[in-house]
Amino acid sequence: MIINIDTAAAVVVRLETVIDAPLSRVWDLHTDVPAWPSWQTDITTASADGPLAEGSVFHWSTFGLDIDSTVYTIEPGRRILWGGPAHGITGIHEWTFTERDGRTYVQTAESWDGEPVHADRDGMRAALEASLTAWLAHLKQTAENGAR
Repeated sequence: MIINIDTAAAVVVRLETVIDAPLSRVWDLHTDVPAWPSWQTDITTASADGPLAEGSVFHWSTFGLDIDSTVYTIEPGRRILWGGPAHGITGIHEWTFTERDGRTYVQTAESWDGEPVHADRDGMRAALEASLTAWLAHLKQTAENGAR
């Protein structure tokens, strides 16, 4: 079972943000996969066969790419790690959540490896960083507004 991102991958991006909302709200938004398209404008479809749990698979589409992700590790309210192969890229994505004084600190780290990544590391790094930056901004805005 995979327990961390691949720190030796061709591309690794780490970002973080602080959200002025309780952790429970942020966690619920982030782990309600079918609701992602309602607040995460880069995602066009998303579905899960049930609640996220270790070994569960969820399906989503972003930028015209259909992705099947497997949950590798989940610590409810604290951490989730998912990933899998998509279009020649092996991605592993970790999210961690910490609450302090009513604010939620979100850290994300994602690794990408595979032939398409090796062929254009700089371009792939830029694409991943832009995607994660947007995801964090959407999560922050939606959680702070208190609605989906």
